[in-house]
Amino acid sequence: MENLDSIDLEILSILQENAKISHKEIAEKLNLSRTPIFERIKKLERRGIIQRYITILDRKKIDKNLMVFCFVSLKEHGLEPVTEFQKTINSYSQVMECYHIAGSFDFFLKVVVNTVDEYQNFVLKSLSNIQNISNVQSSFVLGELKYQLKYELGKKM
Repeated sequence: MENLDSIDLEILSILQENAKISHKEIAEKLNLSRTPIFERIKKLERRGIIQRYITILDRKKIDKNLMVFCFVSLKEHGLEPVTEFQKTINSYSQVMECYHIAGSFDFFLKVVVNTVDEYQNFVLKSLSNIQNISNVQSSFVLGELKYQLKYELGKKM
């Protein structure tokens, strides 16, 4: 785990719960002074372990009521067609996540919009314009049973 000691793991665990927590509060929780906490966090950022700090919104309160898992198969699987697909998908704001997968499909997309009509519009005006797509299968999310962004971090051995 990239030479992370138990203090680094504790800091990361605390930040996953609340990215707005102050260095002072982290230091108090870990019985350390602010300076080593500050330095450790900066080091974790430089190393790319901490990639960025975000605010998580309640999607339903901002009119993003429909989540769709979209499975996509491509006609061609060479480097250029796959790269072009990825570039195009990254330009669509409705696509929240995209994974290149193995199995029956090539890509798994998490699409979030407000209504079924908005999703249909996305499929007809955006996805259908990608020439290399051979098949799309959509699954509409009926309910969210678990939504977690925090990784379980093991203790340093």
